Amino acid sequence: MTSLPTSESLLTLARSALAACGANVALTSGSHSVRSPINGLQFGSVAGLNGAGGNELTVDIAVERATAAFATWRTTPAPRRAEVVRHLAALLREHIGDLATIVSIEAGKIRSEALGEVQEMIDICDYAVGLSRTMGGHTMASERPGHRLMETWHPIGPVGVISAFNFPVAVWSWNTTIALVCGNPVIWKPSELTPLTALASQALYERAAALAGAPAHLSQVLLGGADVGAALVAHPGVALISATGSTAMGARVAPVIAARFGRSILELGGNNAAIVAPSADAELAVRGITFSAAGTAGQRCTTLRRVIVHNSRHDELIERLAAAYATLPVGNPFEPSTLVGPLINTIAFDKMSTAISAATADGGHLIVGGERLLLDQAPHAAYTRPAIVTMPAQTAIVATETFAPLLYVMRYDDLDQAIALQNGVPQGLASSIFTTDVREAERFCAADGSDCGIANVNIGPSGAEIGGAFGGEKTTGGGRESGSDAWKAYMRRATNTVNYSNDLPLAQGVQFV
Repeated sequence: MTSLPTSESLLTLARSALAACGANVALTSGSHSVRSPINGLQFGSVAGLNGAGGNELTVDIAVERATAAFATWRTTPAPRRAEVVRHLAALLREHIGDLATIVSIEAGKIRSEALGEVQEMIDICDYAVGLSRTMGGHTMASERPGHRLMETWHPIGPVGVISAFNFPVAVWSWNTTIALVCGNPVIWKPSELTPLTALASQALYERAAALAGAPAHLSQVLLGGADVGAALVAHPGVALISATGSTAMGARVAPVIAARFGRSILELGGNNAAIVAPSADAELAVRGITFSAAGTAGQRCTTLRRVIVHNSRHDELIERLAAAYATLPVGNPFEPSTLVGPLINTIAFDKMSTAISAATADGGHLIVGGERLLLDQAPHAAYTRPAIVTMPAQTAIVATETFAPLLYVMRYDDLDQAIALQNGVPQGLASSIFTTDVREAERFCAADGSDCGIANVNIGPSGAEIGGAFGGEKTTGGGRESGSDAWKAYMRRATNTVNYSNDLPLAQGVQFV
């Protein structure tokens, strides 16, 4: 493996990629530091929110501008709104490599995953453009003669998007493209760990908006910490908050939004499991588990964190997984051979180590991984080999999400027990089963099967496509983003009764003269 890039080389890469996207960012002065998990060091800084009057005033200005843009945008026909998204897709295709470079620098993703995240942005743009010509309500049969009963959908107003570091651009695009074609402006508060990806994405959007002749301030970016997000959440002029982060963050955000009768989409913690049944295809299961558990260095909300394997397949599965894990290339995310990049910071590694200690104290056995790597090259970064711990039971630490490549493996005797283990955690985002038994597959997806928002068969729980609605249940927060009918969250429904007769019959046969 070649040496890790220096801060100077990362700065040069970032400057070049930002310039290609059209983002005019100095990267040499400002209150907001820019760090890379690749070496754990600061390599630049940008201006955050530091205007007179504090963050609340800055958020106020953003909401005021968005509200003004909304007045024009909500009456613009949806296919016309989609023009800005169509131009954004074209620019993303042109600059997929540039934006992926910034994603790798700030989030530590390997090259293929960074490119995949930008491709996901392109996919949701294409989806939103098509959606702009298919959104519509139902026409229902009226009980009154000469009447038509129907529903119509209308924009709701400014949408606030709060995103996390692990998908620094895709989550913004999920929300923004759909919100825009639905007629709503967007105010984005990105993770304070990934400001450059936000600035590059915004620059590409502004180029698209100019090409489409869209009103100003349909998309705005607010850089800053938790106080900026809190001000956005509390603002009565923001119709919908779509927030991605920890369950603890959601517990703080939800009551504030509810108190002002706002809307929310909360994509919070996941503690995702895969059941490996007696009939499972071993090769398929090992490949699916390895990617889902070790990909993105275990830092996806849909990362596989628990494997529930039938007793008859346990030893075989552990042997094959341990062999796969032992050879996973860990290191520089820009190297084509690397499959596992760094954790976002050393705090994440410390939490992983603490969880492994708690698991072994509960009777678990560390099979492979968990050690710190590349300390000689990057003492301030957090590289680790993904870990597997076999557990005798689903203890408290297993039921707690650790945002790192840490996989717990437990045994089961029958499918009812496996499903109970799968469902026996507070989180309810993603799940999967590896089986060639059609009865088991159908049971897993049925009402008495997985209780998660995502239930997969013969693939892992991660790697969702944009065509399906994305989201979870229980402490994962609720609400859906991306495909299917998730667009309805960004609109308000009106039920319309149109009387085209000369009479005025009342519903339910009521007589009132």
